Amino acid sequence: QLQASGGGLVQAGGSLRLSCAASGRTFSNNAMGWFRQAPGQEREFVATISWDGALANYADSVKGRFTVSRQKAGNTVYLQMNSLKPEDTAVYYCAGARGSFGRTSQSSYNGWGQGTLVTVSS
Repeated sequence: QLQASGGGLVQAGGSLRLSCAASGRTFSNNAMGWFRQAPGQEREFVATISWDGALANYADSVKGRFTVSRQKAGNTVYLQMNSLKPEDTAVYYCAGARGSFGRTSQSSYNGWGQGTLVTVSS
C-alpha cells in the first residue's frame, strides 16, 4: 500500500529527498509519518505531517535539517533531508496514521510501507 523510494548513498553534508506513494488506498484524510531503523537499533520516529499538511512534527535529532511535506491530493508524502550525517544512516519507512494528526508512537500508525535505505558516508 505504501512504497518509499529515493534512498541511496550520499556523503555527509549532502541531501536526499525521499518519496512515499500510496496505492490501493487513500491516505488523504490521515496523517503520515516517517520512521527509520538503523542497523542493530529499534525503529524510531523521524517526522509526521497532518492530513492537510498544515502541521508537522520532528524528532529532535532531525529538526532543522529535515522537512516533511505532502501533495495537496494527499497520497504522496516527501521527506527532504539536508545536512545529512553518518548517524542518519538507516532504512527509512513511511506509514499512514490512524487519525488526521500524527503522533510519534508507532502504535498510532496502521499502514506501513517498504523501506528505503539511506547511507551517509563520512
